[in-house]
Amino acid sequence: MKFKIWTGLLTGFVVSASTTALFCQASRAGNSSLLGNGTLKYINTGILNAEPVVCAGVNQEDTCTTRTLRFTLKPGSDAEATLKKLPKVDLTVVEFTNSQKYSVAKIGNSDLAAREKAEDLFIQGEAKYEQGDYQGAIAAYTQAIALNPNYAEAYNSRGNARYSLGDNQGAVADFNEALRINPNYVEAYTSRGNARDDSGDSQGALADYNAALRINPNDASAYYNRGVTRYRLGDNKGAVADYTEALRINPNYASAYNNRGMLRSKLGDNQGAVADFNEALRINPNLFQAYGNRGLARSELGDNQGSILDFNEVLRINPNDALAYYHRGSIRSVLGDKKGAILDFNEALRINPNLFQAYGNRGIARSELGDKQGAILDFNEVLRINPNDALAYYHRGIIRYLSGDNQGAVADFNEALRINPNSAEAYTNRGNARDDLGDSQGALADYDRALQINPNLADAYLNRGVSRFRLGDTQSAVADYNAALRINPNLAVAYLSRGIARNEGGDKPGAMQDFQKAADLFQQQGDKDNYEKAINNLRKLQ
Repeated sequence: MKFKIWTGLLTGFVVSASTTALFCQASRAGNSSLLGNGTLKYINTGILNAEPVVCAGVNQEDTCTTRTLRFTLKPGSDAEATLKKLPKVDLTVVEFTNSQKYSVAKIGNSDLAAREKAEDLFIQGEAKYEQGDYQGAIAAYTQAIALNPNYAEAYNSRGNARYSLGDNQGAVADFNEALRINPNYVEAYTSRGNARDDSGDSQGALADYNAALRINPNDASAYYNRGVTRYRLGDNKGAVADYTEALRINPNYASAYNNRGMLRSKLGDNQGAVADFNEALRINPNLFQAYGNRGLARSELGDNQGSILDFNEVLRINPNDALAYYHRGSIRSVLGDKKGAILDFNEALRINPNLFQAYGNRGIARSELGDKQGAILDFNEVLRINPNDALAYYHRGIIRYLSGDNQGAVADFNEALRINPNSAEAYTNRGNARDDLGDSQGALADYDRALQINPNLADAYLNRGVSRFRLGDTQSAVADYNAALRINPNLAVAYLSRGIARNEGGDKPGAMQDFQKAADLFQQQGDKDNYEKAINNLRKLQ
């Protein structure tokens, strides 16, 4: 009598190591236009890049930024003292002194007119940028630069527009010009870092973020973006530290909480990750990426019902999120809802027909519902999209074996082992198929290799014992069954197989004990067929 165990039979998710399980947000904190719609009514003062400045604003309390800057004063100047309000006139005059001599611009002076026209064009560019008309914005910034070649803000803004269009090379060239004109331009360093990193120059990006932080140690965006780059370089702890600094400066930085939570989960701190996702969602209740990532972390913590609720929220906000359907389907499958899982995988594949992991998990669910042909078709799709997916070959091999196709099963296990030579489960199951084909020596070699890789694989001991018993080596078979039961004392099939071997070897009392133990375990497990086998063997000896 033959009792084989099929190691890893249709369990686990078919997920490639190259596929992230995280819901990522837009990776960069970019520089958007800071000018609002309205007339600039006030002359304001402030500190920018550690220098006193005078700027224009819509409101009297507006803060000076590089977008509203009019000019920078001599270091140490009292910016407020330079402003003089003329009595009975709604006009502010800027008064400052300088050792250099300047010519007085007269009405109609062409240089002054050109600068004013450049400023108008710059404002037009900002408005177009805000509307998402990046090509129109670039045209306006280009005209502004033609009139004022030292317009650092226009170069920076044009670089941002080019970056938004995916022209990283053109963006870097513009940021270079902005920094040539103003070497302390924090925003230009940060923006150039973003473009460099997206172009694959991660080290150059780090240098830019470091430069930005030297000039302004409280630039939350620079910390955030440096965290993104450090994550890409594999420095997860460094990335967490950067997100933490960004949150120290800006406690309402939802994206920083989301990204830090992703990394905490990756580092094994799922409790800390959930806490971060909670904060991100407190700040921004529509940040669906945080719901998705919290769902993954909750699943790792065993809270599958909470995880499903989170993926429901992702799909409420973003109904075409293929990953949310995929992950919800995977959790439904774990909870035993195979039909619900298949519906989710169908939706995931409708949205993204190349999401091969969804084909793989749908194949597993179909097989467990008895649809072996449908399962094979799904694994075929996995391998069409990703020909080096060892798990797809492995699972297809198991289904082929269960369908009676031993030759096809061996071929699939061969491919699985070519891709992953250290899969003890694949060796064990190839051994099973080889044994059924009459290749007992090949089967024994496979079980031996499986146990070299994983000495605690009870199924490999059990199946090697079956093969040894069939070859007439009863003593070695009993030794293998003993080893399997040391690892898994509740392996009912091992008791049944050992009972048969003991009876064959003349140990009737030992055989009776094994048959009784096997019957008890099968009954507890609800396995009626094997329970009857154990009871029948026991009755024959009584």
